[in-house]
Amino acid sequence: MKPLDGVLIADFSRVLAGPYATMLLADLGAQVVKVERPGIGDDTRAWGPPFADSTATYFLGVNRNKQSVALDFTTAEDAALARELVRRADVVVENFLPGTMDRHGLGYEQVRELNPGVVYCSITGFGADEGAGLPGYDLIVQAVGGLMSVTGETGGSGTKVGVALVDVVTGLHAAFGIMAALRHREQGGPGQRVEVSLLTSLLSGLSNHSSGYLAAGVVPRALGNAHPSIAPYEVYQAADRPIVIAAGNDRQFERLCAALGAAELAADPRFGGNRERVAHRDELAAELNRLLSARDADAWFTALSAAAVPCGPINDLAEAFALAERLGLGAVAEVEDPRRDGPLRQVAHPIAFSETPATYRSAPPRLDEDGAEIRRLLAHYARTAQSHGTE
Repeated sequence: MKPLDGVLIADFSRVLAGPYATMLLADLGAQVVKVERPGIGDDTRAWGPPFADSTATYFLGVNRNKQSVALDFTTAEDAALARELVRRADVVVENFLPGTMDRHGLGYEQVRELNPGVVYCSITGFGADEGAGLPGYDLIVQAVGGLMSVTGETGGSGTKVGVALVDVVTGLHAAFGIMAALRHREQGGPGQRVEVSLLTSLLSGLSNHSSGYLAAGVVPRALGNAHPSIAPYEVYQAADRPIVIAAGNDRQFERLCAALGAAELAADPRFGGNRERVAHRDELAAELNRLLSARDADAWFTALSAAAVPCGPINDLAEAFALAERLGLGAVAEVEDPRRDGPLRQVAHPIAFSETPATYRSAPPRLDEDGAEIRRLLAHYARTAQSHGTE
């Protein structure tokens, strides 16, 4: 028994935020029918390199455990099948520009007439009102939403985060909202619309920066790898390569100084408390870099970790997965795919459940791979509904 067994999700989303949300739900047992454009499919099918067996790994990363059907909403037959799908679905997810689904008879109010209990999740870039016409690309939201202004070197023009982080955060918010709405319905409440935007998700995700602005009027700026409110909390230079140290309180700072063989630093008035260390961040960094230059980063990682000082080298992704494996975190899933020579290796579902673990039932589908089966099933349901006078 999986947590979302019996939940049918009609997934009209594409690219990243929506597909990421629906994949997380599919991992927990939901049946996800991915509706795609005939002949083209999800844009990310072509977003490469890299490719794996001619399929973009961008697409593969967020579309396992799904079925694919290609529907052309401009044709009467496919439009009727799409309406039948949303009529039967527990959840509808879409991330078109506001108004697009309405033009095809698939907007929230239209779907609610067919399916009063539906949980209808709309993902937009900037909402459905004044920002309705603005396209929701992660890079654009990173820019206008303030993330780039706090990322990069001091005095720089702004740097994007190296992954579409806003899409991922928005996908998490969408999945969270869907689960809450399903729980509300399970308790006897009605279906409802769940709206998530990239901009509001980013503003929420900016957390301490957003709080600092709203509560104290402070507009943060980029500080490179330093933290605006904590020191030492940045990148330092060991003998061979950089190492990150994140001493978040006075006790950790004292242990750091002792492990570096410089206990006197903790008694220095410039570094006696976090406020003082932040005010004298540059002087502190110079002292730490001088001490750290005596040993390699891996040696310091071992020594400082043993002293309970939060730290770590700057790993590449291969080293990061190796660390996760060494720690026994189970970060890699192998998804069986008869179309490939061996299983497809993917990032595992990030949540570990003691009783209902995520499952990997199928690899990401080829475009319209399940189209014939889904079309037959939806046509059967439509005929049955008509014969019973329910539509």
